[in-house]
Amino acid sequence: MALRCIVWNAPLVRSVTMLEGQGQIRACHSRSLPTVRDAQFSESSSTVRPFSEIPGLWKNSLGNLYTFWKLDGFRNIHQVMVHNFNMFGPIYREKIGYYESVNIINPEDAAIIFKAEGHYPKRLRVEPWTSYRDYRNRKYGVLLKDGEDWRSNRVILNREVISPKVQGNFVPLLDEVGQDFVARVHKKIERSGQNKWTTDLSHELFKYALESVSAVLYGERLGLLLDYIDPDSQHFIDCITLMFKTTCPMLYIPPALLRRVGAKVWKDHVDAWDGIFNQADNCIQNIYRQLRKNPGAQGKYPGVLASLLTLDRLSIEEIKASVTELMAGGVDTTSITLLWTLYELARHPDLQEELRAEIIAARSASQGDTLQMLKMVPLLKGALKETLRLHPVAVSLQRYITEDIVIQNYHIPSGTLVQLGLYAMGRDHHIFPRPEQYLPSRWLRNENHYFRGLGFGFGPRQCLGRRIAETEMQLFLIHMLENFRIERQQRQKEVKSTFELILVPEKPIMLTIKPLHSSR
Repeated sequence: MALRCIVWNAPLVRSVTMLEGQGQIRACHSRSLPTVRDAQFSESSSTVRPFSEIPGLWKNSLGNLYTFWKLDGFRNIHQVMVHNFNMFGPIYREKIGYYESVNIINPEDAAIIFKAEGHYPKRLRVEPWTSYRDYRNRKYGVLLKDGEDWRSNRVILNREVISPKVQGNFVPLLDEVGQDFVARVHKKIERSGQNKWTTDLSHELFKYALESVSAVLYGERLGLLLDYIDPDSQHFIDCITLMFKTTCPMLYIPPALLRRVGAKVWKDHVDAWDGIFNQADNCIQNIYRQLRKNPGAQGKYPGVLASLLTLDRLSIEEIKASVTELMAGGVDTTSITLLWTLYELARHPDLQEELRAEIIAARSASQGDTLQMLKMVPLLKGALKETLRLHPVAVSLQRYITEDIVIQNYHIPSGTLVQLGLYAMGRDHHIFPRPEQYLPSRWLRNENHYFRGLGFGFGPRQCLGRRIAETEMQLFLIHMLENFRIERQQRQKEVKSTFELILVPEKPIMLTIKPLHSSR
């Protein structure tokens, strides 16, 4: 989910205008550089040009692949796409090894892709994940499925996970986790003896996100916000961490090859997924034990897994597969987004005060109804949208189109993989005025937001877990801003992104958290 949807940029071996050298790639943000992008942005023509005339790097796929590996380009894939759009304009074609795609940047062109994605939208698969499922003969979940099987599962899951009506089920569970996180921070501050806590929050946010998604999906708390973590819960954390760590290299080296040679990375990947699925098995057994003890018992929402089991419209294996994928997609993605948001808020103390004022007013007007309160914080929601614009988890969104289309006066045939450069779009001054500035208020104005806020994807294949992720992140920020002031280290330079399966900070982000009552 990503819970922001895991829209991987895999095979990612992207671009290689690296022939220009890494130095130029890193310089691609310079607005003083003359670019084809500036020249072509307003260009129009009535003549439809053939697919073979789309500019880019696609005629020497093996050479591109060699250059890509030589320059360690996968860590800078997002910067490479920005560079290529500056070089070639709002559309370019590339072929790296046997992967070929057409890349676009304009929101209006993304809308064309949406209309051409067909009844069964298809994007790139995460090959290491499917390879594990094939190896263990496990079902695919909706993240990995295609065709009618995907659609029938997705319709059922939409009602239980993404429908606006279900948000009220998630709020009490997530609100409780948020309050526990605040209590943990207060304890850290007290132990410091300095009335503040300076730390890299990435590990704490990972545990918060895993605790949150576990509470909603499995209906169980793992106790990850306690000082002592149960060994079984720690093993679950280790399995998730290892799964992500081993996924990345197998995006470039075929998992089947690694399996044949008995590579450690493949064995570790299998062990990690085995542990993750075992957690789901244990939760299912616990749910059935509870149902036998208290058949028809009414109480708090039991979690997505229990709700789907009692609904009895999907097989147990299908439920387990989809819930497990939701969990896997909703930890790093959500925690990284929260980390970037806190980083930006620390850089903008005045914005923090605006958000607190909004939260205080909403808390008072909602009279203790947290779900109602979430409808009264538009600036807070704008802050999360702005984070996803500047710091998206995914480099791009992909679709295989199901019909011939025309984009930027180029003919693109059915079956082509077309990618929207999500990171590049968010930093393009033609699309977002003053893109380098963090301005949550831009999402409140009567500006054109058509196909611009795509952090969770679009269409029927948008992130299934977005409702959980949005609620989780909104409640987290509400609790943190009600209790603490977030500050940054004065000497810390701007932190940029690097690609490690998802986009993450290239170096630790050190933040100082102070209770609101502390002196400035």
